[in-house]
Amino acid sequence: MNYRHSFHAGNSADVVKHGLLIALVRALQQKPGALTLIDTHAGCGLYDLEDDRAQRTGEATQGVVRAFADSNPLLDDYRAAVRAVNEGTEPRLYPGSPQVLAQLLRLQDFLILNEKHPEDIAALRASMRGLPAAVHQRDAYELWLAVLPTRTPRGVVVVDPPYEQTDERERITDTLAAAQRKWAHGVTAIWYPLKNRETHLRWKQQLRRLGIAKFLVIEHWLYDAEQPGIYNGAGLFIINPPYAFTQGLAPLLEAYRAALAPDGHRGVISAEWLDG
Repeated sequence: MNYRHSFHAGNSADVVKHGLLIALVRALQQKPGALTLIDTHAGCGLYDLEDDRAQRTGEATQGVVRAFADSNPLLDDYRAAVRAVNEGTEPRLYPGSPQVLAQLLRLQDFLILNEKHPEDIAALRASMRGLPAAVHQRDAYELWLAVLPTRTPRGVVVVDPPYEQTDERERITDTLAAAQRKWAHGVTAIWYPLKNRETHLRWKQQLRRLGIAKFLVIEHWLYDAEQPGIYNGAGLFIINPPYAFTQGLAPLLEAYRAALAPDGHRGVISAEWLDG
């Protein structure tokens, strides 16, 4: 599956992913200790929703546009992150995860970004100019392991690949297993698209065999029945989520489900432990 992000910026997956990342980091920041935030597949950092690539798919109309039209205050933190990179009231620019994470930094926190694609790394460096971030151009899975354990006692690794390679899931599984041996207490968030339930169930079985104790699975299926051969939604695997995040998760997920449900569909968004 090719998920080059310039074509999909601001879609429903971005809304849920970035809303949950904000909630996750803020839950960790309830403690004063420093955090290291690491984005292994950082992308361009900032996207123009009026760009030809975004206009070609029009996916933002089913994502950020719906989120802005919704009145639920539980989406306010997400909307504030988007407004922070825009001058007007309507979102023309969309912040990728690097920009969202940069907005969350406290003085004691650190941000490490990585992007291998030669065009995207140039755009990333331009979009992050003047912001406190270390930017790398390396293989994402090599960097993931190289920065662990983090120099701060706590940290978050965000893994958000385009799933262009057929072995992407295998590389994630293998690298996560190695990362757990180096950094068992760390928090890891892995984004994934949902296209085929059978493929996804097989991957969850492989991940279950890693024996990770605190492995949260959040899935957002857009449609009431699977739509074969097309994008059906997205999810996050979150390893070691803090209690402050999980205790407030149910109403937050329901708010995103209601805001993003396609016309004629209720959709499903759920959270469960992998070993459950």
